[in-house]
Amino acid sequence: MIRIGLDVKLPSALRPVKGAVADPPLEVLGQVAAAGLDGVLLRTLAELSPTLDPGFLRELRARADELGLYLELGAGKVNPYMTAELPEVRELGGGSYLAGMERMIEAAAAIGCLDLWTATGNYKAHLPGVHATDRYRGEAPWPDQLAATERFLLRLAPCLRANGVRLNLETHEEITTFEVVRLVESVGPDVLGVTFDTANVYVHGEDVLAAARRVAPYVRMAHLRDVALFPCPDGVSRYLVPCGVGVIDWAALLEILGDLTNLTIEPAGSGQRDMTMHLALPEWRASHPDLDERELAEIDRQVGAYAALVAGGSAPDRDAWRDGSPYTRDEFAARSARHLRGLLGLPQPESAAPLSGFASGQYN
Repeated sequence: MIRIGLDVKLPSALRPVKGAVADPPLEVLGQVAAAGLDGVLLRTLAELSPTLDPGFLRELRARADELGLYLELGAGKVNPYMTAELPEVRELGGGSYLAGMERMIEAAAAIGCLDLWTATGNYKAHLPGVHATDRYRGEAPWPDQLAATERFLLRLAPCLRANGVRLNLETHEEITTFEVVRLVESVGPDVLGVTFDTANVYVHGEDVLAAARRVAPYVRMAHLRDVALFPCPDGVSRYLVPCGVGVIDWAALLEILGDLTNLTIEPAGSGQRDMTMHLALPEWRASHPDLDERELAEIDRQVGAYAALVAGGSAPDRDAWRDGSPYTRDEFAARSARHLRGLLGLPQPESAAPLSGFASGQYN
């Protein structure tokens, strides 16, 4: 059975703290169910429960089951060059980031969450150009970061195997699908899989359908959103738009991902920054040795396709996205869910409460 769910990141103000009485994640589950959605991806375990309290995690699992929701969780990042940015994981491990990850893996397994989201870097919107992603960290070339990530994942593998858990690497802003697949195949698909983000692949000059075919054998989780593409001086600008509003052929994509049952929407709202495929920048070109000119040609075709949608009045123009998305995060999620259900022939909910609790930006 295919289910449509929502990716949720709790802001700092709503994350539980030691000794807290309120349980915001439990409230989130209720709001997601009331909105007519079928599941949730909550990131990360260390944010949901700073002590990995087993009683709270069992309650979270029970509440999701009671509401008929699928429950997916995340477990931190796995690139040793940026783990200092996640001190809560090191704290869980008593000073060891590795031990903190192992504790989260064991806690997730204890409540039956055996596929966990993870990623290899962070995105820093305040940094200029390519430096917004960890791919271009000045202190370490990207191949060194990939090698360190592989070594770290190999150290995690025994714990993953012992608990029957798989970490699913997101096709994130800093890593290509080619690199993700190489990591999965090197460390082992029994312990590594893929969280397929449909929009991020464009940042690396990858067409979404070609990228999906590359990762399809290993995809266990998803981040679904569409893209609006515009020419810019450096190459191509990408904005995040609701499923069905942009250029992605969702019918073809869903066919490629046919074995995936949980389709998780990752919404974006106003104030999003465009992300650039820096085709004119030699540094960007040099860092993408797997670049396929056929996929670049297809992306160029999609740039033209979006321009035609704008010209025909069926899609917002560049200014609408640059000045603040025409859609709130809540509208983004609801519109995406309607589009995906329509393509899949799934029933639309007869009534759905708005995700009013998220409107202030609880996820992005």
